[in-house]
Amino acid sequence: MKISKFLTLLLFFVYVNSIAQQTDIKLKKTLSSEVLWEMQRIGSPVISPDGKWVVATVTKFTAKDDKSHTDLWLFASDGKLQKQLTISGFSEGQHVFNSDGTKLAFVSKREGDEVSQIYVLTMDTPGEALRLSEVPTGVSAIKWRGNHIYFISKVWPTKTWEEMAQQLKKNKESKMSAKTWSALPFNAWDSWVDEDRQAHLFRIHEKGGAVEGITQLTGWELPRSSQGTNSYDVAPDGSLVAFISDSKRNGVDPKNEIFLVKPGNNEVKNISDVKSADDNNPLFSPDGKQLAFTRKFIKGFYGDKSRMFIYKIEGEKQQEYFSNWDRSIDDFVWLPNSSGFYAAIDDAATQRIYHLDLKTTIPKPVTGNTSFNGLSIANNGTLVANNQSFMYPSRIVVVNTKNGQFSRIETINDEVLNNVELGTYESVTYKGANGKDIQMWVHYPPGFDKSKKYPLFLLIHGGPHNAITNSFSYRWNAQTFASWGYVTAWHNFHGSSGFGQDFADAINPDWMNKPYEDTMKAAQWFSEKSWIDKDRMVAGGASYGGYLSSIILGKDHPFKTLVIHAAVYNYYTMLAADFAVHSTRFGDYWENPSIYNDFSPHYFADKFKTPSLIIHGQLDYRVPVGQGFELFRTLQHKGIDSKMVYYPDENHWILKQNNSIFWYSEVQKWIEKYVKPGGE
Repeated sequence: MKISKFLTLLLFFVYVNSIAQQTDIKLKKTLSSEVLWEMQRIGSPVISPDGKWVVATVTKFTAKDDKSHTDLWLFASDGKLQKQLTISGFSEGQHVFNSDGTKLAFVSKREGDEVSQIYVLTMDTPGEALRLSEVPTGVSAIKWRGNHIYFISKVWPTKTWEEMAQQLKKNKESKMSAKTWSALPFNAWDSWVDEDRQAHLFRIHEKGGAVEGITQLTGWELPRSSQGTNSYDVAPDGSLVAFISDSKRNGVDPKNEIFLVKPGNNEVKNISDVKSADDNNPLFSPDGKQLAFTRKFIKGFYGDKSRMFIYKIEGEKQQEYFSNWDRSIDDFVWLPNSSGFYAAIDDAATQRIYHLDLKTTIPKPVTGNTSFNGLSIANNGTLVANNQSFMYPSRIVVVNTKNGQFSRIETINDEVLNNVELGTYESVTYKGANGKDIQMWVHYPPGFDKSKKYPLFLLIHGGPHNAITNSFSYRWNAQTFASWGYVTAWHNFHGSSGFGQDFADAINPDWMNKPYEDTMKAAQWFSEKSWIDKDRMVAGGASYGGYLSSIILGKDHPFKTLVIHAAVYNYYTMLAADFAVHSTRFGDYWENPSIYNDFSPHYFADKFKTPSLIIHGQLDYRVPVGQGFELFRTLQHKGIDSKMVYYPDENHWILKQNNSIFWYSEVQKWIEKYVKPGGE
């Protein structure tokens, strides 16, 4: 009798627990576009010199006003403290510590500011940040060296600060909207370049006072199209500045080179090689004796391997390091003893931290399967970074450089993610063009059942020389697509970075054939799986991914429909972009017409027959909006079911919350129109 009662009670608890588990599963959300925007986005961490504190930006979004709100947060490197450091309502960032970590400078546009200014916060006493600068043209890309804070500002080089303030007021009040140019560049990504203004480096004393020009005295300006903290560096004692400038000065075919100058001096030393391509990322060693920088050798090829060079300040000699390593070096920090670097390396579809020792010159991996970036190191060697994967957004971690283990020091998005049911993913390899191994990420829907057949959404990444790494994205999120009921995949086709220089350069100037073949063989790989319905396949991509999707439109393929965002559709009209396809390296269309005739998607329009969703933003100057409308008009003229989604206020990416949610909604409705989701 007692045993019977016990069994009854046991069965009751098993039943209750089962119901509770089922209820918990039902209550959980999928990773919808709305959930993506519930998450807060964590910026790159900056560690204090003593290694105790970490400061990072945290951005949240409000759908009601479609705005972002970025604040600085303070974290203890031992994970015992997490708190908001600045007041909501202002956009703050670009933060740097002074040499002893007692003060923090950052850039903000606060109440009363027309443009962004430098603010300084004392770390060891409570109080509000104080504005340090009053620069009418605004500040960006700050660095603190010694008792000066350095910054970039876009100025009128012949005007005084007072005259610049008057000019800005006049421009604001003017009813005339025309812009004029007599030379390139005229735009970059989503901004027009003012021909009369130049980007220059300045500094201001940590206690305030007059602003001192650095580069303006030399007659050399920073690159017009874009500038940032990677455009310059300052020796630890402030005695020497390294900066980047376009040595050709014509804007048509720019060549970034590195110049050295002493503050207050107008004489510069160019340390670049006339035979090389761009030099970038200058960074002084902690002991001030060496300057590291990266160099490319193939002009007009942004996917060329970034090689590490070291310039010895004393002796004025330079040398390449790690020359036999077939990886690109960009995101790096010096070790405190100046013996080498830690670097976040794009390595076979994962962004891994490597130790680069100048003595052994043998790169050694520190981390493994998930991705890292935004490295920052303290004087005691404590290394912090952002860590992310397909399954979670950027987090702040302290990395054990001896064994690659890491500890998380914040919990920013835990509340949201704890209520989300995710699918799974894996890395696979298949044979692509010329029998080469192609790595591919495969994402499975939540509750995936291999006994059923699922539809496929094959994603085509942009670039083309940018691999899809094991990291989180708010745009084109594969786990979000998978949550709709589609097996979703990213394949790193020929041309992708992180698999060696030959692989990256294998598609130039022929952007079409190998990536197309890799894509068809990816589809074939899936069609042979018992859990894929080969009659329910869709594909799509953006930028170069839009280009390849447009190529697929005019060739044989198994896809029921295509999603084509910001597509390079017509090589000729890409001359309106902020760069022209292949022109620098392989010649313009009047010099080498075969490239344009053979590989431009619009030449295959006679074979178009697949229904397609076309998406483009007006402010996209990398791939001008006319490309999208040309493709849409072509499809309409041919009587092919198609839809155009046009954003008058977006650029190459869809960045606003409500626009992004609408984007996901339109994509979902479109592909469901042709391919039913879910396992059957």
